[in-house]
Amino acid sequence: MLEYKAPIRDITFVMQELLDCESHYEKLGYQDATVDMIDAIVSEAAKFTEQVIAPLNQIGDQQGCQWNDGVVTTPDGFKEAYQQYVEGGWPTLSQSEEFGGQGLPHSLNAAIAEMMVSANHSFTMYPGLSHGALATIEAHGSDEQKQMFLPRLVDGNWTGTMCLTESHCGTDLGMLRTKAELNDDDSYSLTGTKIFISAGEHDLSDNIVHIVIARIPGSPEGTKGISLFIVPKFNVNSDGTMADRNAVNCGSIEHKMGINANATCVINFDNAKGYLIGEVNRGLNCMFTFMNAARLGVANEGAAAAEMSFQGALAYAQDRLQMRSISGVKNPDGPADPIIVHPDVRRMLLTQKSIAEGGRALLAYLSQLVDITHAEKDETRKALAENKLALLTPIAKAFLTETGLECTSHGVQIFGGHGFIKEWGMEQLIRDAKISCLYEGTTGIQALDLLARKILGSKGEILKPFMGDVTAFCQENYDNPEMAEFIKPLMSYFKQWQSITQDVGIKAMTNADEIGGASVDYIMFAGYATLAYFWAKMAKVAQDKLAINDDDQAFYQAKIKTAQFYFQRILPRGQGHAACIENGASTMMSLAADDFAF
Repeated sequence: MLEYKAPIRDITFVMQELLDCESHYEKLGYQDATVDMIDAIVSEAAKFTEQVIAPLNQIGDQQGCQWNDGVVTTPDGFKEAYQQYVEGGWPTLSQSEEFGGQGLPHSLNAAIAEMMVSANHSFTMYPGLSHGALATIEAHGSDEQKQMFLPRLVDGNWTGTMCLTESHCGTDLGMLRTKAELNDDDSYSLTGTKIFISAGEHDLSDNIVHIVIARIPGSPEGTKGISLFIVPKFNVNSDGTMADRNAVNCGSIEHKMGINANATCVINFDNAKGYLIGEVNRGLNCMFTFMNAARLGVANEGAAAAEMSFQGALAYAQDRLQMRSISGVKNPDGPADPIIVHPDVRRMLLTQKSIAEGGRALLAYLSQLVDITHAEKDETRKALAENKLALLTPIAKAFLTETGLECTSHGVQIFGGHGFIKEWGMEQLIRDAKISCLYEGTTGIQALDLLARKILGSKGEILKPFMGDVTAFCQENYDNPEMAEFIKPLMSYFKQWQSITQDVGIKAMTNADEIGGASVDYIMFAGYATLAYFWAKMAKVAQDKLAINDDDQAFYQAKIKTAQFYFQRILPRGQGHAACIENGASTMMSLAADDFAF
């Protein structure tokens, strides 16, 4: 059985040394977010995840959720753990003080979310989706709606969901059939069925607040006719107290590949009472508030899976004796050497370590950008943060979930045959991690969003602010001989990123399929280049610390060596993606649809 240990040292390195969170919080007016408070909160969160959440992970996978006539029961221990989560005040951490939150930065909460996902992916999804529901209502709801729903969502006694897809439409939300008809009291009656609703029904909270997209009769076809609604499981009085049961029920739960302890539900609305959020036919615009927050959460799932698999694989590799090292005996008192001495095992471990730690740095940076969008008074600085988030969110979501899944595969491989056996817990990580590549838009959808809508749609303008940051960092360190092994390839990759963008844009002018043909390779190339930037920055911090004889020398030396591994053994993968882009889409599209199989 896996034993999770929160990586507190690396979390504090990223927050405090790499990203200088204390200065960041001071600039934004988060006066209570001092280093001492951050350390205390992270420490307590580590205890909670290690002692309460992590031990339920394998139990949850084995038992799964149970459905009985619309009632869903979570696995043993989940209800009690969730109550401890609420009593500990964890749901309120980064929520608005106006509605009972603690008013701390989003980035602090994001660090804790990583721990929770690593420890227990399924459990974390129950409160995790509430954050998107909260953000949507706070950003687009009326004052009355905020008073009705936010206090109980903030304190965690109610949870939230996102109800988008239907069985016939998948990602193509313009095809939805759920309808919403206006009532005499200005509420709406919603009728339809939504599928794949994570945490759509369970026994952890008193009420479940569904954020639902639907079409009002007479609205335009396609995405232009989508509106957004709040539909609670139990109706809510104007003072925020619960009333009678709404016409919302769980028709079934899915039997899945992974995340078995989280209920993935079919939710039926049978003239259920709902409340319009924002303007009629502007639902998808409002929904992006939820979806963008969720996409960063899913990116976090990828990095968290890499971390958990790395921890399990590292412990096993240090203990498991198998064969002798080809360079000479390393364990003369034993019958064989520990497998960590073998180069291929180290290749897999360092791949896991470089993705987990590089992903942590990228996500911490993105979470600070979210802080800026929440609290910055200067509109220019706020707009700059929004620009960088728009560019980097799809990259983080696609790249970290794909590489995170790869890392869970390495974990099984390091265990050998034992990795394929359930009791060790490594195969569960693969099954749980795969969904992250699909959630909130598959890798292909993220890639199209990045390349077609954002990069080419802006004629490359969206790249400039982030590219400017990278260029400035490279110029600052160009004459530093200790940084040469990082700066020169980093400059080359970002210059190549720009040239690839131009080439795809030119090809797309005569053949639009070139965009779809290049998109996934494009987003993976961007991911490898982006993570290289954060590894170079981490290497620079580590070098500076070693130069002043910092006490924690082993940690900083390991950081530099991992950066070197990333640049020499992981970053070159980007060239394979670049070659695929250069070769174009012709071979993808030349085979007729009817000729794929004979």
